[in-house]
Amino acid sequence: MRNKFLVGLYSDEDKMIDGVKAMRESHLEVYDVVSPFAVHGLDDALGLNESRLHITGFIYGFSGLAIALSFMTWSFTSDWPLNFGGKPHFSFPAFIPILFEFTVLSASIGMTLTFLLRSGLYPGRIRETLDERTTDDKFAVVFRISKKTTEEEIGKMKEMLQSSGAEEIKERELSRHY
Repeated sequence: MRNKFLVGLYSDEDKMIDGVKAMRESHLEVYDVVSPFAVHGLDDALGLNESRLHITGFIYGFSGLAIALSFMTWSFTSDWPLNFGGKPHFSFPAFIPILFEFTVLSASIGMTLTFLLRSGLYPGRIRETLDERTTDDKFAVVFRISKKTTEEEIGKMKEMLQSSGAEEIKERELSRHY
């Protein structure tokens, strides 16, 4: 299955953001925006919701905390109880630095893997680009063209891209899922 896209290329990020806002006000559905670096205000212009990655970070961190606390409790009280100068076997204040570090480690590794899998950046993934210049100095506003998209809608998309300052407008077809 091949995927068709309409791509408008911009040199200026401010023109691109203004164009995206205008396109959303015209009830055009922008499929994606590609940029060589993070653009402040682009999430708001696209109407994207806040990421839920911090929720997974909490879950991974809490899981790491539970694993570390369970392991240390088991090893110091049941498996290998040692007497350190008359201190109790379960000395919680001594566990705090290790618990903190393992919590942070678990959250960071879990969030990294979740982000890579969710965004499709895992090793071995080959991804075609819509335009090579978007990795250097160009910004792209992307519309998906489906079988249901009419020529009138495509014309409206091209007109909006041109009126918002797109330097180049082209149709691109990819063999893989974008």
